[in-house]
Amino acid sequence: QVQLVESGGGLLQPGGSLRLSCAASGFTFSSAVMSWYRQAPGKERELVARITNTDGRTNYADSMKGRFTIFRDNAKNTVYLQMNSLKPEDTAVYYCNARYLEAGALVEYWGQGTQVTASS
Repeated sequence: QVQLVESGGGLLQPGGSLRLSCAASGFTFSSAVMSWYRQAPGKERELVARITNTDGRTNYADSMKGRFTIFRDNAKNTVYLQMNSLKPEDTAVYYCNARYLEAGALVEYWGQGTQVTASS
C-alpha cells in the first residue's frame, strides 16, 4: 500500500522559513519522480518543485525560484521542501506527489496535504 505522509506545515510570519517533509512507503522510492504541489483557497493546484529519480535534477515554479529548495534522501524514503522568505501568497495546502512506472504504466500518488500559512 502506497503512503505519502506530509509533515512540517504550520503558521508563521512572512519572511520566515519552514521545512516540509514527505515520508514515502509502499513503493521503490528511488525510482519515483517526487514533487511538491500546492493549492490555495479558490485556486487550482499548482506545481511547486520537482526532483527526478535518476540524477536528482530539480525544477521550480518561477515564483519559488531562489526561495524554495526540494531535495530527497533515498535512504530515508523522504522528500523535503525547504521554504525560505515566505510570503502571504505562499499560504496554501502543500501536497506531496510520487510518479513512477509500474508494469509499464505511469502511476501517481498524492499525500493528504499539510497546511502552510504565512500571516502577520
